[in-house]
Amino acid sequence: MRLLLVEDDEKTASFIAKGLRQAGYAVDHVNDGESGLQMALSEPYDLAIVDLMLPKLDGLTLIRELRRQKHTLPMIVLSARGSTADRVKGLETGSDDYLTKPFAFSELLARVQALMRRASGVAEPTSLTVGTLTINLLTRQVVRSGTKIDLQPREFALLEYLMRNTGRVVSKTMIMEHVWDYNFDPQTNVVEACMCRLRDKIDKGFGAAKLIHTIRGVGYVIREAA
Repeated sequence: MRLLLVEDDEKTASFIAKGLRQAGYAVDHVNDGESGLQMALSEPYDLAIVDLMLPKLDGLTLIRELRRQKHTLPMIVLSARGSTADRVKGLETGSDDYLTKPFAFSELLARVQALMRRASGVAEPTSLTVGTLTINLLTRQVVRSGTKIDLQPREFALLEYLMRNTGRVVSKTMIMEHVWDYNFDPQTNVVEACMCRLRDKIDKGFGAAKLIHTIRGVGYVIREAA
């Protein structure tokens, strides 16, 4: 899942982005409201985290403009202002949640997960299964045919994205948008390299029943062999 972080304090932004990436999210960070608005309108994000006190365009104005344009992107407000009036104002402007600084990262992560479940309109699964392969989204454990498989965070994120789209071919561009940050060079072979490592771990040593397939000229798909 791809998140947009709009935060001008570099220390806070680094803390949040690092934690979210370790949790398996792709995070794009900008440090002013105008850039945040432009990114939110032009890129396919699943959720935005927006600070209120931003240069060029404040957070409330950014959110108000997105809602004026009928944009339904789920948004969490970050603010040092914690009064009831400030919270009400933030929510009335169109944000979906309001978190007061300072905060524990675990609380922010829990709110991100809850908001994304609510936005999807369906219960968030705790595990995903394709054939003999299962991943637990809570413990981040991966098991195939009873064998535990250790994955690096980016490999896990890639596998999760494939499994959330089981049977559907996803292109390199789609993978880049949802698993990596927007500033990766589209000409890089980072997707192919990660996919190669993932295949070695997921398919190698489990017989002829390959799960990850390449569709030449189109992309990749995870599915049981026909």
